[in-house]
Amino acid sequence: MKREASAGRLALTDASPLIGLSIVRGLAWLHALFGEVWLPAQVRDEVLTGHGFRGEPEIETALAAGWLRVWKRRVAEAALPDLGEGEAACIRIASSRAEPTLLLMDEKAGRAVAAEHGLRVAGTAALIGMAKARGHIDSARPVFDALLRSDFRLSPEVMRAVLARVGEA
Repeated sequence: MKREASAGRLALTDASPLIGLSIVRGLAWLHALFGEVWLPAQVRDEVLTGHGFRGEPEIETALAAGWLRVWKRRVAEAALPDLGEGEAACIRIASSRAEPTLLLMDEKAGRAVAAEHGLRVAGTAALIGMAKARGHIDSARPVFDALLRSDFRLSPEVMRAVLARVGEA
């Protein structure tokens, strides 16, 4: 799989895209799309519980390969009420950087707070659309179908919009 340049933009992920993409065996698309992908320690702890939850082996493999990396630099602990620790950590890290950052996040509340901070956000559905648009997968529809068969939640409206954008409406 060909890796694309990220044009200096940091890709920083929350738990949900990691879990969703691991369900459909698409975690490597992150590497192909962005090169390095970062996650806060809080997100690592959320997805790697040691209880054999879905996606753990794939996420551990990505961390061992070195393209999925844990953010270890300290950032200011700005108050972000009503957010989970992973979403809050992602927003704090992105807000502390002068360079462009793309947050990979699905949760509605986190996305709203990120937008309030002027941050760019892409969710799991958009990542699937990017993978399709850049030729990493042949079709987005079967990927969405696989997610729908799992317990992963995606908005039907968002899926329809992504399918339309990639010519699969």
